[in-house]
Amino acid sequence: MDRLKIVRMKTECIGDGVKLKDKIYPCTVSLAMDLVGGKWKAVILYHLKNGEKRYTELRKEMPTSTETTLSIQLKQLEKDGLIARKVFGEKPPIKVVYKLTEFGKSCIPVLEAITNWGNQVVLEKGEFISADL
Repeated sequence: MDRLKIVRMKTECIGDGVKLKDKIYPCTVSLAMDLVGGKWKAVILYHLKNGEKRYTELRKEMPTSTETTLSIQLKQLEKDGLIARKVFGEKPPIKVVYKLTEFGKSCIPVLEAITNWGNQVVLEKGEFISADL
């Protein structure tokens, strides 16, 4: 492929796919959605964007997520390098905190865009409700 064509193409279309950590994706959108997609990953990242939190704090901020689901998603985000898990102490009760890595912080603008869009959708088509309804 000549250089002129590459310059005119979108970055995500340069090759036949993309690869990250031995996993092949058809495009960069697919890669990004694998990292932060699903019902809870972006929500977890959103709650960590302003600083570290303990597991119990995340559970309180995501009451409709099950403990198992939260645990699995935290492990996946850690494996993918978006969050870091730090354990304090050696025997129970231990303190475990989660925080965004530098790589995880790189998705904050995306999280803010999703938040703004969600707010716009609610204002135009839905409504904000109280938890005590």
